[in-house]
Amino acid sequence: MILAIDVGNSNIVVGCIDDKEIRFIERISTDRHQTEVEYAISLKNIMEIYEINGRDLEGGIISSVVPQVTEVLRCAVEKLIRKPVKIVGPGLKTGLNILIDNPAQLGSDLLVDSVAALAEHPAPLIIIDMGTATTVCVINQKRQYIGGMIVPGVRTALDSLVTNTSLLQQISLEPPKKVIGSNTIDGMKSGIIYGNAATMDGLIDRIEEELGEKCTIIATGGLAGAIVPHCRRKILIDDDLLLKGLRVIYEKNR
Repeated sequence: MILAIDVGNSNIVVGCIDDKEIRFIERISTDRHQTEVEYAISLKNIMEIYEINGRDLEGGIISSVVPQVTEVLRCAVEKLIRKPVKIVGPGLKTGLNILIDNPAQLGSDLLVDSVAALAEHPAPLIIIDMGTATTVCVINQKRQYIGGMIVPGVRTALDSLVTNTSLLQQISLEPPKKVIGSNTIDGMKSGIIYGNAATMDGLIDRIEEELGEKCTIIATGGLAGAIVPHCRRKILIDDDLLLKGLRVIYEKNR
């Protein structure tokens, strides 16, 4: 049983994996100012809820896109489980063939998503991760990571719209009754939800046109559930994709 953690810009996803079974998934806020003891206490509290003793874990693995938090969190986990913790990055075997201009620039979250998707689905693949940013990864028929794109995240775009527009207010991400909004709130909901859904459909069409073949399409991330049901393309939602990828990478480096 291992502790798998993904550090994003807004949230930290914490999961415990026993063989291939995910025992739990929880989220805590990413706080660049917390100490290792404060993170250790938060993690300990989560594990106690699920009656898991840190000493029973064989190790841990962390994927992070927030460098200020990575080492603090590693120390926190090692303090808690008294076992070494792996960090996704140079020196760790992933099995992913990366063909972008500078493979070292590939974010660890995108790398882990890709490893997980390849382990469970046929290539070519399009992997959409909807968080603070919406990222799209493309893997060709030869199972090679060839690139992707970065789009402003759903909530990021909404926050920017509200902050920079005096008469608009925050809204919940619920679909309006119809696409054409008859009031400001429904107009904003339609723009955010159907606009992002249309963006995903359009990007998928263009990617497949460039590749010259149809792809398996996977979506993950905290906001995928709000947008993907409104896409016209068939997209599989896998909320556990990152943790599955961390497990695969951990096994490759056991």
